[in-house]
Amino acid sequence: MTTLDNIQSSLSEGLTQLNGRISTALYSSNLLMNSVIEGYLKSKGKQIRPILVILSAKLFGDVNPDVISSAAAVEMLHNASLIHDDVIDESKLRHGHPTINSVWDNHIAVLVGDFFVSNALSQAIATGDIRIVNSIARLGKLLSLGEIDQIYNARSRCLDEKAYFEIISRKTASLFVSCVEMGAYSVGIDETDPRLDRMRRFAELLGLCFQIKDDIFDYYSASLIGKPTGNDLKEGKITLPLLHALETTRDEAMVELSHKEQLQPDEISRLIQFAKENGGIDYARDTMRRLREEAVEAINGVGENEVTSLLVSILDFIIAREK
Repeated sequence: MTTLDNIQSSLSEGLTQLNGRISTALYSSNLLMNSVIEGYLKSKGKQIRPILVILSAKLFGDVNPDVISSAAAVEMLHNASLIHDDVIDESKLRHGHPTINSVWDNHIAVLVGDFFVSNALSQAIATGDIRIVNSIARLGKLLSLGEIDQIYNARSRCLDEKAYFEIISRKTASLFVSCVEMGAYSVGIDETDPRLDRMRRFAELLGLCFQIKDDIFDYYSASLIGKPTGNDLKEGKITLPLLHALETTRDEAMVELSHKEQLQPDEISRLIQFAKENGGIDYARDTMRRLREEAVEAINGVGENEVTSLLVSILDFIIAREK
């Protein structure tokens, strides 16, 4: 088994409660809604985010009903964002399974995504902790702003490495930060506890690594990682590997090409090859290693124990994963 399999196995009781809670919360009187959701929930994914909620709680206390509610809230909001993303991207598959918009239509997919959002907020409210409600509400804002920032910068072609990290901090890392916050809050951690800031920093760095790894995948063939090559470039998104290559070489022809409003498949291939040949992939991997060292230092400040070791294992899994 992989490291993540071992972690999932060790948290099987909590994950079983989580998935039961999600299924119960999403059940409604509408047969169509139930049918769509039942099909969607058959593919649960890795559930890394609710695992972080549970581990954060275990680091500071015991898993209780509020921990499960918090984990369910995060997982449902995350899934809502994926459902809406599939509509925007016109995706037919996610993790090898047909998307809701491809099986049904965009109208139903948007409504199902909204239903997930509402239930995520209900689960947060059920904890009775305003800090948890505030965390999930703030998360929804950051996820939206991160995506809008990315679209704006792609259209205005004003992206540099600093702006890139600001975007992925909002659109990806914020979700992981909210996970550890909500896990800690649900076992009663005080806001002034210095360990909480260390956990937030660890989670942010983990989230940055997650997105950088996803961005690296865009430079390799679908046969290797199960998604189309160059999707980001097709949408006008210039990510870290190409950013680094453009900034270090100052190749005006490639800069001009990267700024084209619509790229042809052969032009995307040229940019991908350019990024690879000029150290973009190696730089992105080195950046993840640097962020990992900082993340381990942050988590070790909380205290080295079984739970912090599991959190570092998740970080290493994210950096090493192949899809």
